[in-house]
Amino acid sequence: MRMPMSTLRPTNPAIAFAVAAAGVGTFSLMDAAMKDLSLSVGAYNAVLWRNLVGTLIAGLLFVTTGQGWPARDNLRLHLWRSFIVAGMAVSFFWAIAVLPLAEAIGLSFIAPVIALYLAAILLGEKIGREAILASIAGLAGVGVILYGKFSGHYSSEALWGALAVLFSAVLFAYNLILARQQAQAAGPIEIAFFQNLLTASVLALAAPWFLAPLVVAKIPMLLTAASLAIFSLLLMSWAYARAEAQILIPVEYTAFVWAVLFGWVFFDEPVTLSTLIGTALIVGGSLIAARVKPAIVNHVEMASA
Repeated sequence: MRMPMSTLRPTNPAIAFAVAAAGVGTFSLMDAAMKDLSLSVGAYNAVLWRNLVGTLIAGLLFVTTGQGWPARDNLRLHLWRSFIVAGMAVSFFWAIAVLPLAEAIGLSFIAPVIALYLAAILLGEKIGREAILASIAGLAGVGVILYGKFSGHYSSEALWGALAVLFSAVLFAYNLILARQQAQAAGPIEIAFFQNLLTASVLALAAPWFLAPLVVAKIPMLLTAASLAIFSLLLMSWAYARAEAQILIPVEYTAFVWAVLFGWVFFDEPVTLSTLIGTALIVGGSLIAARVKPAIVNHVEMASA
């Protein structure tokens, strides 16, 4: 995902909203594809191979559109963000392999609330009453989902999966701040190419211990996941360049609806009442956070593509 650079060419808000909704749906479908890959080849291999394929696709776009080589400061930012994205992606995609998609997506919505506090720590910004209300609502939602998940019989993997989502959300919150800085200096194609390339390079450092051969039967799914990630990034970048964040922020949370649908269609996953209630509370907190600091939290999907 990435934050938009700025509003470039205003267009009909309804069109921008529809394009953003398509971007969220596309990204959610990528999550389902990555869950399938994570179940079959493991989260590390799924993320590494997806980024390698994404490098080829985004690299082709980078060359054919005549993108210039980024400045050294931009490269440094691309590299640092790739370390964060690598940890964020592996932990999240491992989590969705052991948790229902709807639960994982619902828990991940806590990230914008966390971003408010990271902005206070890293940028010296004041934590106001709205941020505290957002925190209360978000944490209450997390508590409801976790209570529903672990009040009955559950596996140890499910517990680690929930912790992995929350860990990923912390990294994701920091990623939102980095994405804002990155978007002010680079366009979506440059970001897509270098994020895929450098994230794959970072993950390759662990290849001697974790790399598994690519399963030929999974190549179509891998190509699908990589293409969906890049296509989603381009759709969201287009929408956020043409409409205000306050118009588009609510569309981010339709990801939960897509997660419910794709989890049910592809993995036969039920949705519990506690997940619905908890997600509603988390989304409420996130929307408060978006009203407080839209420049930081506006754009959830592009920060992880």
